[in-house]
Amino acid sequence: MIALTSSSHIAILGAGLMGRLLALELARDGHRVQVFEAKGPEADGAAARVAAAMLAPLAESAITEPGVVRMGQYGLTRWPQLIAQLDEHVYFQQNGTLVVWHRQDAADASRLCGLFEKNRRLNASLPALENLNAQRLQEVEPALQGRFQQGVYLPGEGQLDNRQLLAALETTLTRLGVNFHWHTPREATDFAPGTPGQPDLVIDCRGLGARSEWKDLRGIRGEVVRVHAPEVTLQRPTRLVHPRYPLYIAPKENHIFVIGATEIESDDMGPASLRSVMELLSALYTVHSGFAEARILEIATQCRPTLPNNLPALRWLGERTLQVNGLYRHGYMISPAMLDITLQLLRTGSSALAQSFDVAIHPLTSTS
Repeated sequence: MIALTSSSHIAILGAGLMGRLLALELARDGHRVQVFEAKGPEADGAAARVAAAMLAPLAESAITEPGVVRMGQYGLTRWPQLIAQLDEHVYFQQNGTLVVWHRQDAADASRLCGLFEKNRRLNASLPALENLNAQRLQEVEPALQGRFQQGVYLPGEGQLDNRQLLAALETTLTRLGVNFHWHTPREATDFAPGTPGQPDLVIDCRGLGARSEWKDLRGIRGEVVRVHAPEVTLQRPTRLVHPRYPLYIAPKENHIFVIGATEIESDDMGPASLRSVMELLSALYTVHSGFAEARILEIATQCRPTLPNNLPALRWLGERTLQVNGLYRHGYMISPAMLDITLQLLRTGSSALAQSFDVAIHPLTSTS
């Protein structure tokens, strides 16, 4: 496969999270980068726009593979480096994750905490969780004001503001001379890379937009609510153990909160149902009564690009066409690792990071 020269011409398809991150690093390396995006600069068509952007490898270890957890740990160290390259402010916080539950859900919480401990035994580099009684919980998160009798604190985990990040990436990329083609959908097969007048390399980061060429992709629907709640002062992402709605709340700047829970095997990108929103907001109110006066800013849905094993992968579609896809629900947590895997592959023809994170790189002979 192609190895990049010092000043290659590269076409990136898709201006979501992976497309913008790759454009940033490749432009900084001196390559001539064009980005083709079916939607506009606000990333309206990207799963990255409808996300809480939590960086929580231990919390996610209960439902994902060890390689994804290791990628999440890598991302916690890499994100500050990436954000430091940007021209605009991006909110980044590393203040841990709080997990709480109501008394009737104590059995579910016990099972969840058992999974956390099991995964810590498998990966000793994960931080030790702290079991919180009512008094200690009040010290860690005063805003909860005695609403819960127990909880678990997962230190070292973090989050960022996805909307700020996407905007800052666009601004920085424009300054670096990246040429954006908005509202310009393209297929990987529209290009003949390496021929006269064509890019040297095509990188396809279109998520579900690539399904016509990567048939195994499917959508996992997510629903997210953004609210403004001046009366609520949560200091870190908080998760509620719940049998139907395992809620997460990600506090951003200026009392903006991103709330989500649902994950549905569906490609439906239509509006959220009344039932799902009511259940979500009812669960939210049980965490903090101050949410009763919150203003709903947005109820958004999007489908996350997912491969059959729920793991990300890279695939050579041609000698000079590389696809990066399948980040599922972990886009912000694992995208720095996927970025560096892709860069290693393009620069050297192989990636030690891919091996250490169990990321598949499908050769050209693959047809799935």
